[in-house]
Amino acid sequence: MALAEIELCGELIIAASNAEDRLSLESIDEVLRVAEARTDAAGS
Repeated sequence: MALAEIELCGELIIAASNAEDRLSLESIDEVLRVAEARTDAAGS
């Protein structure tokens, strides 16, 4: 579980460093795969 969190944090850092401006909440949710997590939780 911790490895997955580290990967997501890394992906968020990369997205933030590549962005010209601040990341929107939608962009952050996309990077962190929030929609996927909600779908997985709903299916459980």
